[in-house]
Amino acid sequence: MMSGVDDFAAFCPLTLTTDVVGDRWTPLILREMVLGNTRFNDIARALPGLSRSVLTQRLKHLERKGVAETWPSPSGRGNTYHLTPAGKDLEPILYTMGQWSIRWMYDHLDPGEVDAESLMWWMHRRVDPAALPTERVTVQFDHTAPRRCSYWMVFERAAASVCMADPGFPVGAIVTTSTDQLGRVFSGFDTWRSAVRAGRIEVSGRREVVSGLPNWFQWSPWSTDVRDHAAAVRAPSRPSS
Repeated sequence: MMSGVDDFAAFCPLTLTTDVVGDRWTPLILREMVLGNTRFNDIARALPGLSRSVLTQRLKHLERKGVAETWPSPSGRGNTYHLTPAGKDLEPILYTMGQWSIRWMYDHLDPGEVDAESLMWWMHRRVDPAALPTERVTVQFDHTAPRRCSYWMVFERAAASVCMADPGFPVGAIVTTSTDQLGRVFSGFDTWRSAVRAGRIEVSGRREVVSGLPNWFQWSPWSTDVRDHAAAVRAPSRPSS
């Protein structure tokens, strides 16, 4: 007697793929691993709506499917999580899924939905090590709305870290803006320079830090796609001949 679903899973490659990534959280966990998050707490922090128990279950699921593996932590405490060659091969699939939503669900994308802490966390994961200054630089980000709060990003040794309290280092620049406006820049709906020119983002501090800061970030992996699509939407349609 034929088993129906099981037979179709063996016949259809897409069924096997959805068995690996076909739930709400797994593609987002894979996104974080693609972006370089290897520690459990870092992945959890980047996905504030995901419970730690569900994250544990999903990571074990990815291990069973052969797309992730655990390594002993260099500190000797706990493990780190890494993509296997099969997991790394999912990167272009995840990217294409994001491109699809930009093309067909653009009106539903809302960078204002992000909270300040998640945004700062994503930004610090998307720095360009080659563009960072050689000396330590601290930048203060003052969010003015929807909730007034401040974060400090410390750039040092070709990496960045986020502090929720003043780390006590000299501040090289202060960025003042709303969370949704910073989210628009990160997502590609706006550019840093146009937002500064229009006064939507205010930056003060040392000249070399103020001028170099926007070049230190690589922004969202889909920011270029968002900008291109936004330009196409704004472009006037040509009259038919």
